[in-house]
Parts: sequence; C-alpha cells; structure tokens
Amino acid sequence: MANYYDIDDIIAEEEIVSVVFQKAVNGVGIDPSAETACVEPGSKVELPFWLAHELHLRQVATIKPPPCFNQKTRLELGADAACVDLRSRCLYFYEFGCKIAPLVGDRDMGSFLLSAFKNRYQEVLAKAHSVAFAAASKLSTLLTKEETNLYEAAQSSMADFKKWRIGGPRFQRAAILGRKRKPAD
Repeated sequence: MANYYDIDDIIAEEEIVSVVFQKAVNGVGIDPSAETACVEPGSKVELPFWLAHELHLRQVATIKPPPCFNQKTRLELGADAACVDLRSRCLYFYEFGCKIAPLVGDRDMGSFLLSAFKNRYQEVLAKAHSVAFAAASKLSTLLTKEETNLYEAAQSSMADFKKWRIGGPRFQRAAILGRKRKPAD
C-alpha cells in the first residue's frame, strides 16, 4: 500500500487474483458455503490483491498471474497495441502490473508493460492532437485510467498551444528590465 489515501491505488488493489494456499489456514471464512472455516494446502481461491499480497508476504499462499497478463494479451499487444481494449481487462493495467510483477515471478512482465505503454503512448498522443470529439469518445472506451489521464493532459496542452498560437502573448518583458539604474555618485 504505497498510497494509503489515494482512491486510484485503493481501486487498483481491489483487483481479483487467484492464489494457491501453501499452508493450512484455520479460522478463516473465505468460502461461506464450506462446512468448516479451514483452508487446506493446495486450495485455489480468488481474493482481492491487497489480501493476496499480505498472504504472499507471510508465505501462506502464492499468487498466479491474472488473465489480463496472459500470453494471449501479450500477443495482441505485440501485434497492434493501439487496438487492444485494456480497460475491460484491467482498469489500472500498468499500475496493477507494476504491483503484481515481483510477486508472480514473471521476469518478462516489466519489459512487457514498458513495451505496451510505449506503443500505446505514441497512439494516444497522436490521437489527442488530431482526433475529433466523436472519435475521441470511442477511443476513451479503450484506454486505461492512466492512459485517460495522459490523453486529457495532451488535449489540454494542445488546446493551450493553439490558443497561444492564434493570439496569445508572444513574449512578456520582465518588470525589472524596464527600470534604469540610479547613477552612482
């Protein structure tokens, strides 16, 4: 929990992951339909990331990579990153990927996330600077939360640039440059 009060961080850690218990755990009510409050070793359970992370740190369970980071997604992002709907797979794709990468033991996940971001970054900026409003709404349904923030910042900077270019002040003279020095006596 790096950002305790950050709502985006809280939502990102609510993502459901699959865990496999390594040890027996007594007194937990993970499955309400179970007759006992005990989890046997080798049991697979779906838990929120924040709980799975704590169990992993205590060496009680191992975390399986979520489906949003499987081989199919990697192949799709490798083929054409701009057309993949990451939002439906994981709203906080990059942030969640950075949190889960060291826990699942996937050495390639970091380079995969970087490659996906670079490819989508170029497309997001190009569309933010040139796309009409109607096409922008279609684009926003494909973007993750991080990419949506990037898109909005790029659109804002482009609007400011156009406003400046049309008639904004070119250069402003500093007030200190208008004053003359007093002659030395």
